[in-house]
Amino acid sequence: MVLGLRLHSALYPSWGLACLLPRSFASCPGKSDSCLTMPQLGLLHRRAWASLLGQLRRPPGAVCIRVVHSHSQVAEATLTSQLKPHQEKSNFIIKTPKGTRDLSPQQMVVREKILDMVVSCFKRHGAKGLDTPAFELKEMLTEKYGEDSMLIYDLKDQGGELLSLRYDLTVPFARYLAMNKVKKMKRYHVGKDFDIAGQFDPMIPDAECLKIMCEILSGLQLGDFLIKVNDRRILDGIFAVCGIPESKFHAICSSIDKLDKMSWKDVRHEMVAKKGLAPEVADRIGDYVQCHGGVSLVEQMFQDSELSQNQHALEGLRDLKLLFEYLTLFGVAEKISFDLSLARGLDYYTGVIYEAVLLQTSARAGEEPLNVGSVAAGGRYDGLVGMFDPKGHKVPCVGLSIGVERIFSIVEQRMKNVGEKIRTTETEVFVATPQKNFLQERLKLIAELWDAGIKAELMYKNNPKLLTQLRYCENMGIPLMVIIGEQELKEGVIKLRSVASREEVAIKRENLVAEIQKRLSES
Repeated sequence: MVLGLRLHSALYPSWGLACLLPRSFASCPGKSDSCLTMPQLGLLHRRAWASLLGQLRRPPGAVCIRVVHSHSQVAEATLTSQLKPHQEKSNFIIKTPKGTRDLSPQQMVVREKILDMVVSCFKRHGAKGLDTPAFELKEMLTEKYGEDSMLIYDLKDQGGELLSLRYDLTVPFARYLAMNKVKKMKRYHVGKDFDIAGQFDPMIPDAECLKIMCEILSGLQLGDFLIKVNDRRILDGIFAVCGIPESKFHAICSSIDKLDKMSWKDVRHEMVAKKGLAPEVADRIGDYVQCHGGVSLVEQMFQDSELSQNQHALEGLRDLKLLFEYLTLFGVAEKISFDLSLARGLDYYTGVIYEAVLLQTSARAGEEPLNVGSVAAGGRYDGLVGMFDPKGHKVPCVGLSIGVERIFSIVEQRMKNVGEKIRTTETEVFVATPQKNFLQERLKLIAELWDAGIKAELMYKNNPKLLTQLRYCENMGIPLMVIIGEQELKEGVIKLRSVASREEVAIKRENLVAEIQKRLSES
């Protein structure tokens, strides 16, 4: 019921103004002619009165809202309150919000295996776990993402703060470092991110990030992959040499970053027709950004008479040469390609940038070809922390992000193609009985297994049929079943059944846990 009024109430005299509804509306104005008076309240419909009294019986702490100025508004509000629930019910569609989806138990198993592998790699490299909120103050996120800022989802908080869902995990990490005055940290974020913060000798942390990326992609067995590497300083040098105005650097960078999805012809058209770049300048850029190779291309760029005179480009080339030396020592240089088309549109990158792509391979017999693209990316962002620090103190950072959702889709599709069955639980033992009235014995037995750290379950029925229990174990892939009945109870033993082979042995009750643990360790 939507009502706002001035009421000098005998019900709650200490309230002053009767505050009925949420604080997002304005409170009652000061003049009496703008509010309903007591005589006017007598004209209210009985249901309106009932709703009003229900509101007034609420404890103090509610807040004031808008005023209803006329009887027609009251009637309309009453009618709306009566009709709205029915209208909403008839028009309501059960669905997930756009851009989201549910994950079934089968999908969660696949996703958790991927995450376990990723996190174990991060921990192997000495990273600490860190978590940040799913949303940040909007002002923290704006102007950090370049043209991608249009993808930020805004929220509103009842406390009056403007909030937005975080777009990635890098900006929240930089905010965390600045807020907590952390100068050095190697962290991972459960989900996908790995970062190294702190002042270190050049390219050692960067090389480790690329090594980690190679370890994860190799471990997930996704197929052949390539990691493209570039440096934002080299791009800035190319833009300067080609005659691009500095005011257009970010816009042109964003266009070049689309070369993995668009042809050079289309990218050139965007730069000229939509971003106002001179055609001859676009052609000069094309001579550079269509080049890719290994360390030999780095050496070739050193020989470019114009580019080698640009200080930014020269610094980038020197770091890339050093990076390739370290990558060779790590044994992953053959997976790295110096690619001048890689631009990475986010504004906060300041040095080395990289992106991993799966190489398209012909589908196996009976398989559908997979649409493969970027599965990991990252780079150096030395200026981001200083943007949040009140005194502007900088903390150099480099990191990588694993495209867990894209990898998940690829792995899931491949499992479907080969018809691989997925276990949705990790249950190791099922407690069963062939007879009636054995629920208490089953409960005592399963408690022993749980207390011993064994993953076990039973059927939630007093008298389940044995065949039903056997079928459940087979369908769920549970490896072992323990069976207790009158004979077993009398003899002080438990039958231990291998579900796959259907072999059964009698085990003394006191030896059961040890025997189960032995079998599980051998499997």
